[in-house]
Amino acid sequence: MKEKPDKPERVVSGIIAEEDSTLDNSLRPRRLEQYIGQEKVKTNLKIAIQAAQKRGEALDHIILYGPAGLGKTTLALIIAAEMGVNIKNTSGPAIERPGDIAAVLTNLKKDDVLFIDEIHRLSRTVEEVLYPAMEDFAIDIMIGKGPGARSLRLNLPPFTLIGATTRFAMVSSPMRDRFGVIYRLDFYNEKDVADIIIRSAGILGIPTEQAGVKEIARRARGTPRVANRLLKRVRDYAQIKAKGVITEKVAKEALTSLEVDEIGLDEIDHKVLRTVIQKFDGGPVGLETIAASISEEADTIMDVCEPYLLQLGFLDRTPRGRVATRLAFQHLGLPYPKDQTPQAKLWTE
Repeated sequence: MKEKPDKPERVVSGIIAEEDSTLDNSLRPRRLEQYIGQEKVKTNLKIAIQAAQKRGEALDHIILYGPAGLGKTTLALIIAAEMGVNIKNTSGPAIERPGDIAAVLTNLKKDDVLFIDEIHRLSRTVEEVLYPAMEDFAIDIMIGKGPGARSLRLNLPPFTLIGATTRFAMVSSPMRDRFGVIYRLDFYNEKDVADIIIRSAGILGIPTEQAGVKEIARRARGTPRVANRLLKRVRDYAQIKAKGVITEKVAKEALTSLEVDEIGLDEIDHKVLRTVIQKFDGGPVGLETIAASISEEADTIMDVCEPYLLQLGFLDRTPRGRVATRLAFQHLGLPYPKDQTPQAKLWTE
């Protein structure tokens, strides 16, 4: 069953929307030296690529994981470009039957890259076809039915499988074990996000001031896709309400009108925090309960809201559920219960 996409009006979502496809493609870096941020991953990838080229071999299979919008697909495209090979893109939900993945694998050429997005959503029967393909570069096909059925092994050219996922824990253990390299992409720091915005503004021909860029970067949730989307929305505001230049004042006004606060939280983030704090006394409370309380999809909260709120230290995961931290209370301007005396607590209630 296909997951419901995130709501398109949510500008701080790292999940790609249909309207972002063209913009994302035009702004994607093509080479490692153009890729901003993730320095440890880039350094290790550069060494691995150079070593594989020197040996004349395909790269080890790679899995990239982390929150949506951090550049996993872009890195896969860059790896193929640096290796000078073709890349075949697909996704876990698109591969429904073993025959689908067999057709993809048999069309690969030597050292090609197969990129599978949302690899955690592959079915077990499809995974079983991938196991010998990843280990031995071969697939087993059953011919015939019943007692006369026999297995035929087809050899494949060496290839590199790159898997991307936002839920690494949901990738099965046998699948994880077959990847030679595992990289986690983290949220970007403000400086790297600002550099990404400057680069994107240059490509799109958007006049900006340093203070305006910094304001967008501060609210971009450490996510390049969100930064580019906010840049696009602020550009529209600047063209209609100002003189087309993104200044600090213009950026603040535009982002305030979009209901994105000074650290990148939007209305849904505030709803999540206020629900945990005001309806459930700060937690612990289960994810499904939070989702039902604010009429949102649990997947949206888990994939979009929670990673950034955890990064900020506003939420804590416990065996009993989610708990709002002191920082969350402070950000919302609410008194932290543990700081109150019994008399003061009764007064506030």
